[in-house]
Amino acid sequence: MIQLLAFYLFAIVVCVSGAFTILSRNPVHSVLWLILAFFNAAGLMLLVGAEFIAMLLVIVYVGAVAVLFLFVVMMLDIDFAELRAGVARYAAVGLLLALGLVAEIIVAVGAWSERAVDMSRLIAPVPGDKSNIEALGALLYTRYLYVFEGAGLVLLVAMIGAIVLTYRKRGDVKPQNVGRQVSRRSKDAVRKVDAPVGQGVQL
Repeated sequence: MIQLLAFYLFAIVVCVSGAFTILSRNPVHSVLWLILAFFNAAGLMLLVGAEFIAMLLVIVYVGAVAVLFLFVVMMLDIDFAELRAGVARYAAVGLLLALGLVAEIIVAVGAWSERAVDMSRLIAPVPGDKSNIEALGALLYTRYLYVFEGAGLVLLVAMIGAIVLTYRKRGDVKPQNVGRQVSRRSKDAVRKVDAPVGQGVQL
């Protein structure tokens, strides 16, 4: 019973927070709604026994959203004085959301500890002598190794493409000439001076 209640709770909150992520006019509020959606999606993953994916959602995705919040949203033209002025007005709503999130975490932990999943009915049943992470790693690095490496190459190409598309040459910055630095000889860069005592060194 608690598993069914937790499922509907997390599913409804994920749908609502996802809708508010899209419909919110303030980008800061959109990011906060997205973080709430990730936390509730992690709760859904806990219910089905995918603890590793749940931790990935919390650590990787919420961390990436935090980086997005710092480096992208903060660069937008947002009147943060107006946002800070409304903090006291929405303090009760924020406290209510925080208490709701704590209650969801308690429900998720209780449902995860009391779940009774029939492993034979799952699409990919996990052997009883292996943990979820061990089974996922063994499958990922054996059967789907080439697909995993291909996904890494696609991400690498996407990263290089983003750098090439956004790179702009600036006239006010002195560029680095790597070939000239490598071909430079030590005798062209170092001068040995036999300075007399007490007279210092002439530059």
